[in-house]
Amino acid sequence: MNKLKLGLPKGSLQETTFELFKKAGIKIFSSARSYFPSCDDEELEIMLVRSQEMAKYVEDGVFDAGITGCDWICESGADVKEVCELLYAKSGFRPVRWVLAVPNNSKIKKLKDLKGKRIATELVNVVKKYLAKNKVKADVEFSWGATEAKTPALVDAIVELTETGSSLRANNLKIIDEVLISTTRLIANRTAVKDQWKRKKIENLSILLKGALEAFGMVGLKMNLKESDIAKIMDVLPALKRPTISRLTVPGWMALEVILEEKTVKQIIPELKRRGAEGIIEYPLNKVIY
Repeated sequence: MNKLKLGLPKGSLQETTFELFKKAGIKIFSSARSYFPSCDDEELEIMLVRSQEMAKYVEDGVFDAGITGCDWICESGADVKEVCELLYAKSGFRPVRWVLAVPNNSKIKKLKDLKGKRIATELVNVVKKYLAKNKVKADVEFSWGATEAKTPALVDAIVELTETGSSLRANNLKIIDEVLISTTRLIANRTAVKDQWKRKKIENLSILLKGALEAFGMVGLKMNLKESDIAKIMDVLPALKRPTISRLTVPGWMALEVILEEKTVKQIIPELKRRGAEGIIEYPLNKVIY
């Protein structure tokens, strides 16, 4: 049997990634300390590694494909094929930011003030390129963790990953610049994509995962209505596309089906009822494929 060697992120992205695959129709089973989870797709051979290492392993052919952040692709300099963007992070469906931060009481107000100063970060290569691009000479050192705690005792500034900025604020740090915006990517080994079976399998994964992401926060809504009420029902439906409408066997009655944001449902359903809709059914979505 053909197998696709797939690397998935171990750590902060793991739980969200497993949930995404579940919505895509692939259930992954893993114990807390296991690096080799099983799944209900026999054509996948999965291993968990840190996002920081993923791109290099994919480049070297250890994995045929993998999921990691654009930030770690840039940091490693790995030569891989980016198959698609998957807009999710550990706590939401938005990009993450690598920001330059200093203590609230620091005299450093802008990037140029870092000349001759010391910066701690896990994203060393990217930060060095960022400084060079802005013609600022500063020392950049690798941080093994707890980066926010290193200022001002050990370093003058940090470049750290943030989604909401809450951790930086809790450590009395302020953002003075944005270094990089990053999103999650499905990447592939360049030799693997030349193999017809592997290329198709990776493309299938891309379609399913993107469809699962589109479905997050969306629901389907079905209802019956009189043909004469269609216009006033349509007025309250913020549909992704025009609703699907079909005739019922009862003369003068129609069935309408639509996809919409779940957060709007609680306002819309009572109004639909008032405007004549009957038999209203709300149902969850796993995938929305465009």
